Amino acid sequence: MPDIIYTKVDEAPELASASFLPIIQKFAAAAGVTVGTKDISLAGRILATFPEHLKEDQRQSDDLAELGRLVKTADANVIKLPNISASVPQLVAAIKELQSQGFALPDYPEAPKSDAEKEVRAKYDTIKGSAVNPVLREGNSDRRAAKAVKSFAQSNPHRMGDWVADSKTHVSAMSGGDFFSNERSATLDKDTTAKIVLVTDAGETVLKDGVSYPAGTVVDATFMSAAALQSFLEDEIEKTKADGTLFSLHMKATMMKVSDPIIFGHAVKAFLAPVFEKHGDAMNDLGVNPNSGLGDLLARVKDNAEITADIDACMSARPPMYMVNSDKGITNLHVSSDVIIDASMPALIRAGGKGWGPDGKEADTNCVIPDNSYAPVYDESIKFFKENGKLSPATAGTVQNVGLMAQKAEEYGSHPTTFEIPEAGTVKMILEDGSVLHEHKVEAGDIWRSASARKAPIEDWVNLAIDRQKAEACSAIFWLDAGRAHDAELIAYVKPILEAKGVADKFKIMAPREATRASLEIITEGKNTIAITGNVLRDYLTDLFPILELATSAKMLSIVKLMNGGGLFETGAGGSAPKHVQQLQEENHLRWDSLGEFCALGESLTFLADSKGNEKARILGQAVDAATQGILDHGRSPSRKVGEPDNRDSHYWFARYWAEALASQSDDAELAAHFAPIAKALATGEAQILAELAAVQGAPADLGGYYHADEAKTATVMRPSKTLNDIIG
Repeated sequence: MPDIIYTKVDEAPELASASFLPIIQKFAAAAGVTVGTKDISLAGRILATFPEHLKEDQRQSDDLAELGRLVKTADANVIKLPNISASVPQLVAAIKELQSQGFALPDYPEAPKSDAEKEVRAKYDTIKGSAVNPVLREGNSDRRAAKAVKSFAQSNPHRMGDWVADSKTHVSAMSGGDFFSNERSATLDKDTTAKIVLVTDAGETVLKDGVSYPAGTVVDATFMSAAALQSFLEDEIEKTKADGTLFSLHMKATMMKVSDPIIFGHAVKAFLAPVFEKHGDAMNDLGVNPNSGLGDLLARVKDNAEITADIDACMSARPPMYMVNSDKGITNLHVSSDVIIDASMPALIRAGGKGWGPDGKEADTNCVIPDNSYAPVYDESIKFFKENGKLSPATAGTVQNVGLMAQKAEEYGSHPTTFEIPEAGTVKMILEDGSVLHEHKVEAGDIWRSASARKAPIEDWVNLAIDRQKAEACSAIFWLDAGRAHDAELIAYVKPILEAKGVADKFKIMAPREATRASLEIITEGKNTIAITGNVLRDYLTDLFPILELATSAKMLSIVKLMNGGGLFETGAGGSAPKHVQQLQEENHLRWDSLGEFCALGESLTFLADSKGNEKARILGQAVDAATQGILDHGRSPSRKVGEPDNRDSHYWFARYWAEALASQSDDAELAAHFAPIAKALATGEAQILAELAAVQGAPADLGGYYHADEAKTATVMRPSKTLNDIIG
């Protein structure tokens, strides 16, 4: 096994790897460090799932499963880049691309009928959504802005949109009938298994059997009422029109891969309600599934003039919609994975509450977040900025995060126990001793789910928070609502640990709404705080605050201290990656910023030095930090515009600064001697290298695929400088 595993992923981060990874491997080898790869891309996972359909030379190992085993060991040292958490449209598109490349994969059965189709569908469903992160995250999360990154952001503040007190932008959430209001939670006092059953007048149907829980596990159950959801959406559409704002829906259909696509489908049906009422049967015959989004719907009905005319009429009568791409007519409801709440809401807040409308102009927006579990965070943020005006990145402090996520903690681990209820009845969670842990009366179409968090990850999370607060000596807040069932069970863990460690006075426990305002007040004063949160808020907040503070969440330092001693180093968010790929394909310019990869690399090398006693690796890591600082100090990050320096240029400068730092250090003469000629060659070749990198921009770039790009073509595109390649090898 290589010393460091660098994951093969998708889209812009993977394109950047084609340029950056050879540099890493070249430099690491000088310290006796090997850097290998494992494929966790969407295409790679599809191929690994269906070996029986492929030729021998097309088959691919199950690298995700292998990494899942590795992260449970002390030897794990993994640099994880952002991968696609696939929606159904993305999954289908990836399958079609692979089929076009000669891989005899089965189609994705939208409505499986035969047992064979159901088996294929079940296999594909394991790949959807957040299939990767729960496998790899065998530890809790420590996310923060690296000091160099934060300092640069303060010295070079990004543009913030102006907030006005009378802005109509607001958050709308359900007042009842949602997951928040229906939640039940309990902590198990012994090891047990459970089954989930639906009891109806016709009898009992087992939805899930043999779910295993160790003692101390916090087990939740809840449901969202389909009727309440539909009524809420209908009301919000009418209110939006009356207010003269944009209608927008903000969800996480990629991570909540069972529940949120269904909720998204309800929104599509609500927005086009007259069309579904009139043409429901005809649309069903055309294979329309509202869960797949407006884009798929329009493609299926495009040859039916009557339906398309009625859609146009309906859209004209509805409020204008928040747009993903106004120029191309791509709406908020086109594809469920196009608008992801943890990226879309911070971007809107940063812009002064403005969203882009179908007319290509900015406007105030109704931000519809159906479930009320976390909507208050965004609602309070908007209220705060209406009252106080925009945040100043030049003077703002920072919000760090310690997140509970190990062993599939909380909602993000709920996919196998989430169900769309087929008929009215009662859902029960029954333990092996016959006792009923949770039960809910439900109606047909309701969405029921159960989630859990185990004792060991919870205790590890609290202890990590204690360590981080001690290291930072700043404010620290557990974002837990005593009035929410699940959070109350966590508080019962948190308080005794804090008291036993004698640090209870160092921490506050606040509901998310109150914690949001407190944190914004703290950073507005230029001070720092630590948000200690559950899994979903970990995800949401480590986009919200970095986007406000730094302009992007891709520059966060993200460390996962694996519970068995290994290390997982994540590199930031990938939400804008599709747009980056599109620009590269059209103009051969990649604006992806690899700063997250730089930060993760430095941490990985330092961890390797500590765990393996490799002092040369430590020096490499220290030099990575110097190179990262050089990128920031000299403005070497990628530009957004074609013809200006891009991702490949930043990699040249990083390699140069890294080599110069290694050549000039005095702790290891052997390394200094090794890198001196490399540093000289990179400096001497500057003009030629930059000219060769610039020469390729402007024309379309052929990658040989989107989800499964051709490696040789990608290398040609991403390593166009012969001079640089001759130095790196």
